Amino acid sequence: MNRYLSHLLLLISLPALVYFSACSNSTNPPEPGNGTPPDSLPVIKPTVVHTFPHDPNAFTQGLVFADSILYESTGRYGESTLRKVDIQSGQVLQSIALSNQYFAEGLALKNNRLVQLTWMENSAFIYDPATLAQNGTFSYSGQGWGLTANSSYFIMSNGSDELTFRNDNFEVVKTVKVTLEGKSLGSLNELEYANGRLYANVWYDNSIYEIIPQTGAVSRVIDCSALDSLENSGAPGAVLNGIAYNPQTDTFYCTGKLWKTMFEIRLE
Repeated sequence: MNRYLSHLLLLISLPALVYFSACSNSTNPPEPGNGTPPDSLPVIKPTVVHTFPHDPNAFTQGLVFADSILYESTGRYGESTLRKVDIQSGQVLQSIALSNQYFAEGLALKNNRLVQLTWMENSAFIYDPATLAQNGTFSYSGQGWGLTANSSYFIMSNGSDELTFRNDNFEVVKTVKVTLEGKSLGSLNELEYANGRLYANVWYDNSIYEIIPQTGAVSRVIDCSALDSLENSGAPGAVLNGIAYNPQTDTFYCTGKLWKTMFEIRLE
């Protein structure tokens, strides 16, 4: 069963409906550690600077912004792609399709190499960012969800509360557990690194979590529920996912799976 179908089955089950309703509508949120920020943690709302069109058929799994180009990894078996996108128009400038056996996931740029994860296939593909030509493959154990990089490491999530730091050969150097007020924060998904902090989407959560990489502790929560309300997709699986930092403007580009809008936001 592929990840999209499993997500859909999860949505239509009664326990899942009760859970997601509680997460989005309850005035008495569940305990922190499952995506709900506690009252004592700094919570901010992003300022929307611009909105841009986004392909509503793109099952967004990873975003990278570099040299005025947005690179996007889209998922699902038989539909997975790596794309170059014009941020202003949302137009896909170039796209390559992955073989049907792969479900594409997170994306990172490091040392002029684009690296794209796959969900269950234990493979990460290496591309030339200029041409999108594939020129290598990394192997890893476990699931691949989100990926980002800083000057020292690739940083990878696998859907749990664990982040894996990898060297340029994609070998594991260390792992860090992510915590929210001392409690485990699981379902970590798409990642971005900016200004010494990690920013993480959590699957089926309308917040972005700012994380201290050295300790894994969440330092701040960015409440993006307003973005989800503005998008108002309603499509199954159309959840917040995708973060890319623009250092020239000190802003972030954020979207979701199957969203028609790309938001440029500022964190005050």
